[in-house]
Amino acid sequence: MGTAIVITSGKGGVGKSTVTLGLAAQFAADGERVLLVDCDAGLRSLDRMTGTEESLVFDSSDVVAGRCAPAEAIYPCGAMPGVSLMPAPANGEDLVPEHVMRRLVPMLKRYFDRVLLDSPAGVGRGFRAAAAAADSALVVCSPDPVCIRDASIVRRLLLETGVSGQRLIINRFHAAYFRSVSSDELRGEGRSESGSGVCRDLDDVIDQSGIRLVGIVPEDREMAAAFQCGRLPGANKPGMAALSRIAARLNGVPVPLAI
Repeated sequence: MGTAIVITSGKGGVGKSTVTLGLAAQFAADGERVLLVDCDAGLRSLDRMTGTEESLVFDSSDVVAGRCAPAEAIYPCGAMPGVSLMPAPANGEDLVPEHVMRRLVPMLKRYFDRVLLDSPAGVGRGFRAAAAAADSALVVCSPDPVCIRDASIVRRLLLETGVSGQRLIINRFHAAYFRSVSSDELRGEGRSESGSGVCRDLDDVIDQSGIRLVGIVPEDREMAAAFQCGRLPGANKPGMAALSRIAARLNGVPVPLAI
């Protein structure tokens, strides 16, 4: 029996789907059978990012409606050996409801070592459906105040859903987000004018989100561009190297955090 991880963010535009694909590639490289489940009904993207867009006939809503067997709605991702995709419905009205996800995901876990549920942005019905049958969660955020606040909200909602095993991934990391603290600030005499960042340090992000950190992924536009074109980035890309460390840590390997 495999495990199901919901990958969510609350706020859009943080690179959640790129993180999902990068982790899938890393798990598969370690010999795991990985299934991606796109939960963003009406705004699906993983089909294009995995190069399976032209092959699609069925999606998860067809499985729910009985129009096809589950295996018929699962497509191998040619550019990512060991990774398969169950696409989201093209129509936003065909959202798979929570109670159905609670039956569907355990069935998929019988055939895959890792089921990665790519949650839509926001905390609406799509988010709740994606989280409904998850064993654990990865909350992706960038170190800006709005995203950190949203991560904290997502943490609370996941707990209400029953997903207590949560880890934080700081994506699109850049040192400019953080500011140095002057001696005047330490004495309580105001903010340093030379500090241009929005967070004091990584501990500030962790404390505000309330989620234990599992890894940091640097800003890597080449990695993001490759996935957007349906290609697997090289393992030497900084983003892929960071995701390799995160995958190892999630599998219990004592890999140190690195920036």
